Amino acid sequence: MTVHSSVVLSKGVELGERVVIGPNTVLLGPCTIGDDVWIGPGCVIGTPPELTSARQNAAWDDDLDHHGVEIGAGSVIREMSSIQQGSRRPTHLGAGCWLLSRSYVAHDCILEDGVTTSAGVTLGGHSQVGAGATIGMNATVHQRRIVGPGSMVGMSAAVTRDLPPFAKAYGTPARTRGANTIGMSRQGIDAAETDALDAAYREGRAPDATFDDPRLRAAFEWVADAVARV
Repeated sequence: MTVHSSVVLSKGVELGERVVIGPNTVLLGPCTIGDDVWIGPGCVIGTPPELTSARQNAAWDDDLDHHGVEIGAGSVIREMSSIQQGSRRPTHLGAGCWLLSRSYVAHDCILEDGVTTSAGVTLGGHSQVGAGATIGMNATVHQRRIVGPGSMVGMSAAVTRDLPPFAKAYGTPARTRGANTIGMSRQGIDAAETDALDAAYREGRAPDATFDDPRLRAAFEWVADAVARV
């Protein structure tokens, strides 16, 4: 474990093995950091939710009465990023996530495994981002919105509506313009199913049939579950 001498660790912070934390970073509990996590300089993780109803106490001196932060193994959080405590559930980052510099993750967000947020991304409270999704530079996801697994959100987009699995979306407000065919190809998803999903999204309709690939079925099931969680 490599923790710079200027790092602030409050009560309730649990660090896994081989964690690296850069200078002037602040971690406030309750907060659980998995193994092999890399946190850059100037990050702030675990501050109270930005809600007028939430107690804004001196969290570095006493325990928070909120629901904490969970960061999965192997995640990378680059410099000057911010992650808030959950107000109703832990704010959650899965394993292998990459938050590039100045990423902002508000209270109660859920980021599943392998999510990438590019520099300057803002995720509003209670946002949910499915596994393997990528959000481009300076994009904003409105509070309580869902970004489906495997989706690609273009830079500077404003996501004001839920995005389905493997969507390719961009614009202000963001619209689904087709399927993330490159991402689907990299995962080895069948070309015929990729083409069918792409055609449906381009035509602004739901896919016609149930998919054979279990990853596609699981992705649509995750979105349905996410809607129920909001």
